[in-house]
Amino acid sequence: MKFQRFRQWCKKRKWWLTAAGILLIAYYFCLPRQLFTSPTSFVLEDVNGDLLNASIAPDGQWRFPYNPHVPEKFEKCIVAYEDKRFYYHWGLDPLAISRAIRQNLRGKKVVSGGSTITMQVIRISRNQPRTFWQKMVEAVLATRLEFAASKKKIIALYAANAPFGGNVVGLEAASWRYYGRKADQLSWGEMAALAVLPNSPALVHPGRNRNTLLNKRNQLLNKLYRNNTIDSTTCQLAKLEPLPEQPLPLPQDAPHLLDRFRLDYQQQKSEGPTRIKSTVEAALQKNVTAIAERYHNAYKANGINNAAVLVLDVETGNTLAYVGNIYNPADPELESHVDIVQARRSPGSTLKPVLYAAMLNDGLILPNTLIPDIPTQIAGYSPQNFDLGYDGAVPASRALARSLNIPAVRMLQMYRYERFHTLLQKMGITTLNKPADHYGLSLILGGGETTLWEMCGMYASMARTLIHLDQYHGKYDMDDIHPPNYQADIQRPSQYGLSKEGILDAGSIWYTFEAMTEVMRPGEELLWQQFSSSQRIAWKTGTSFGFRDGWAIGVTPKYVVGVWVGNADGEGRPGLIGVSTAAPIMFDVFRLLRTGSWFTTPTALLRKVEICRKSGYRANDLCDEKDSIYVPAAGIRSGVCPYHQLVHLDRTGQWRVTESCESPQFMQHKAWFILPPSQEFYYRSKNYYAPLPPYKPDCIGSLGQDRAPIELIYPRPNARIFVPTELNGQAGQTIFTATHRNSAAKIYWHLDNNFIGETVEFHQMALHPPPGKHTITLVDENGERIEQTFEILTKEKDQ
Repeated sequence: MKFQRFRQWCKKRKWWLTAAGILLIAYYFCLPRQLFTSPTSFVLEDVNGDLLNASIAPDGQWRFPYNPHVPEKFEKCIVAYEDKRFYYHWGLDPLAISRAIRQNLRGKKVVSGGSTITMQVIRISRNQPRTFWQKMVEAVLATRLEFAASKKKIIALYAANAPFGGNVVGLEAASWRYYGRKADQLSWGEMAALAVLPNSPALVHPGRNRNTLLNKRNQLLNKLYRNNTIDSTTCQLAKLEPLPEQPLPLPQDAPHLLDRFRLDYQQQKSEGPTRIKSTVEAALQKNVTAIAERYHNAYKANGINNAAVLVLDVETGNTLAYVGNIYNPADPELESHVDIVQARRSPGSTLKPVLYAAMLNDGLILPNTLIPDIPTQIAGYSPQNFDLGYDGAVPASRALARSLNIPAVRMLQMYRYERFHTLLQKMGITTLNKPADHYGLSLILGGGETTLWEMCGMYASMARTLIHLDQYHGKYDMDDIHPPNYQADIQRPSQYGLSKEGILDAGSIWYTFEAMTEVMRPGEELLWQQFSSSQRIAWKTGTSFGFRDGWAIGVTPKYVVGVWVGNADGEGRPGLIGVSTAAPIMFDVFRLLRTGSWFTTPTALLRKVEICRKSGYRANDLCDEKDSIYVPAAGIRSGVCPYHQLVHLDRTGQWRVTESCESPQFMQHKAWFILPPSQEFYYRSKNYYAPLPPYKPDCIGSLGQDRAPIELIYPRPNARIFVPTELNGQAGQTIFTATHRNSAAKIYWHLDNNFIGETVEFHQMALHPPPGKHTITLVDENGERIEQTFEILTKEKDQ
């Protein structure tokens, strides 16, 4: 019965209910989903939430993104000043409205508005003329906002979007612009001064309205005292605090990282907040910047204008310091806007450790395998060592520590540059996007381009492999290879699709870092002695062709520090080498960081083998000096020593003989360490080397000739040669001619102890030595050699 009556009642009032329903729906949807759509500043915070950098919004306003956290002082100040019954109304305050109407009628002008904080939020978001009709709309929307948001959020919306004078919008921006620190750190006097500004934002103008602002602030402080928010002492002290003066510049501690964040934000077409909490530590960032600037002040005298430093945490890959460049926009010559951390540059020799580890990983070498270090020409490519010298043969670990170029090129030739190119891409180097043939063997000497960001990320991933060893099961975690990160509180899976196949194992990486702790370099030992540090650091320098880029990258179990020094425009400068420019910065940065223990030896992943002490290869039966060492697992399959051979000596041991000239019963058979002639020539000048004994004179005839197997036909010993001048005014060439008993033998030619080439079958060389005395040396494949002197005469001396 009651239901029937209700239906009848509804039928009679159907139009009224329909209208009410429409009004309710309109009321529900009248509030925009997003109240504020104005562009905001890009804000970069450190790992603790402190401001590192901020940029002005596209509309020219300093407007920080919405922050749900509002300092308690501001909340109490703004409620006391603007809306003391804020927590008790639903968007409208009838008492305040009645008071405003009464005051306005009595004064015959607008004395007060009676708007609540909620209504002011609506007014700021709509930005419409302040008319009676707009007031009515704001009142309706204010009540709707009260249903949609909490009081805390409404206060936060007000704090983020209220005008604070000039082009300053929001409490956070105002706190930094007027007081140079975050809002949570403001005093009661400072917060009260800011709280009265949205009501009259034009008050903050140096030299104008200072008394008005002072009076308003003090009135608010008196209110806070009367409502027991602050005590009398606090009130009196707050009144003595000075008012803000000229707007202050915001911190510019990581401008290039802010640009990186803005670029990533735009590329991802993100619609989220333009605020980011980074992994950077503010104190470390400032100290690293100071170090870079100090060295820059010294380097700029040589025309070296730019430097970049990146510090990563090994465990997480997080960025702890990011100095993209020396920042001084006032000097256009510095090109401060260029972020060198992300710029593609030639890496010089900084990829050599990766090749060394790769060859250990595949068993192509052992840690101290001898690598040829002789004049080399491969398809027209002739690499040179930094000091332009040669060692003949050098252990691979020492070649890495000394950054020798020729051994590195020969190692890459053995490993194949195509494989190395693929390996680098797997390890995170994305900038090598051209075919491997484009780079060729020059890839190992900086023939490609990469970034400091990716290089440091690669070395951090290598170090992470060692610190994540599970020694009980002999496993290591290669899933932790990922690019560096600068954003806090995000998960970063691998971006490279890595698998455990083809990736460097922990044993190879450990030996690589051990070799990198050796800090020798030809001709620069004195420089290295200056870089003493209490920390053990695996590090590598690099210098690009033309002295355009100086690199230094250091690794410890906790940190990776990468440094680049040079000119953003690519201009080369004399003396711009990694060891003398980038390395000092790197070591100074490491002194700021906490020390720790060294990498744990991955014993479970190593295998014990016998090696030849002289060659570094696996020992064969002829090796007379052997050592037992642990090597990466693949090392048990590496080649045996090729340099120890069995030679036949006479009974005195002074002559080599054959069975044609010495009875086998009187022969001595002895294992001998024999390098190829070209390697021997340079090796014996820097190392102890026992040359092969000559053949016994009685055996010369049995070799099928009555003289030595190699002879220089022209010039004769102690010849004095006059070289005429050609028509073009240059000195002519001299044709040197030699012969060998074996027509298929190779002869290696050296002029004044410098390798100049080799000949096969037809032994002639066209040379043009400068005037003066010279020595010509010829060595064949068996180590036989002859040496003669001659003199080149000038025209005047000949006359």
